[in-house]
Amino acid sequence: MKEKIRKVEEKEITKANGMSVLIVALAGMLACLALFITGFTAENKLPDNLCICICIVSVIGIAIFGIILAGLHIVNPNEAIVLTLFGQYYGTIKKQGFYWTNPFVSLVAPGKTAGTSVKKKISLKTITLNNKQQKVNDALGNPIIIGAVAVWKVVNPTDAVFNVDDYNTFLSIQCDSTIRKIARLYPYDLLTDNDDNDEEHEKTLRGSSQEIAENMKEDLQKKVKEAGILVEEVRITHLSYAEEIAAAMLQKQQATAIIAARKKIVEGAVGMVQMAINQLAEDDIVMLDEERKAAMVSNLLVVLCANKEAQPVVNSSSIY
Repeated sequence: MKEKIRKVEEKEITKANGMSVLIVALAGMLACLALFITGFTAENKLPDNLCICICIVSVIGIAIFGIILAGLHIVNPNEAIVLTLFGQYYGTIKKQGFYWTNPFVSLVAPGKTAGTSVKKKISLKTITLNNKQQKVNDALGNPIIIGAVAVWKVVNPTDAVFNVDDYNTFLSIQCDSTIRKIARLYPYDLLTDNDDNDEEHEKTLRGSSQEIAENMKEDLQKKVKEAGILVEEVRITHLSYAEEIAAAMLQKQQATAIIAARKKIVEGAVGMVQMAINQLAEDDIVMLDEERKAAMVSNLLVVLCANKEAQPVVNSSSIY
């Protein structure tokens, strides 16, 4: 049975009291320094034991105020830090400002150094992940090359640090998995030459890229939610057939285009022939029997559907 990740509830630190602590600590250090100088120079006025005690107390005071200064943290806009105290989660700072916390806390860095005290801030800015192009098989088994970009940002630094080892690598791997999963569900393009109504019922990677990108976004968001990541957008940036079938598919597309063009030409030619025969009959220009109509239709279709211009033949005798 899969063990569920133990979620750490985020506790945000919002009190920016760093400036007041800095002033007090600096004043205390100056006072201790002045006390140390007084004890060191007052050997003739005060007993030796008292001077030694004053010097020791002042040194201890300087050390204490120095430790207090170690608890100061500066957080820039769109940045966050996650703090731990002796292995326990202490809190998260997400707002910009000058803060003071327990001087013994550690700033947890994401990635492979998550268990150390390396100081590293987590960016809350919107980031673009340019996923590399990869070869996958579509729903029909055709190898295709597809690439996508994901626009994302960290919204929960606590989950990003504690729930995954390295949230950047985690997102990249999940993005690859999502692209492969979604690409296998749809064909690159329709292979049949039916009416356009078929395209409305069946989605393709080429014809429905926006809808498929939305499906990728939803699937990717489900996978990276535990890492405290919000996926704002996924876009397909590259889509093509693989090299081994690109030439064959190009011939297929060219054949489809030629057939569609011929179909339009034939439809237009039939309409023009019908219009010519009806116009001749209505204006009583010439009376044609069925055999002559068939010959006329044949000649007009050849002229209208030919790839080259027809050479006219002038008949100077009777048409019969």
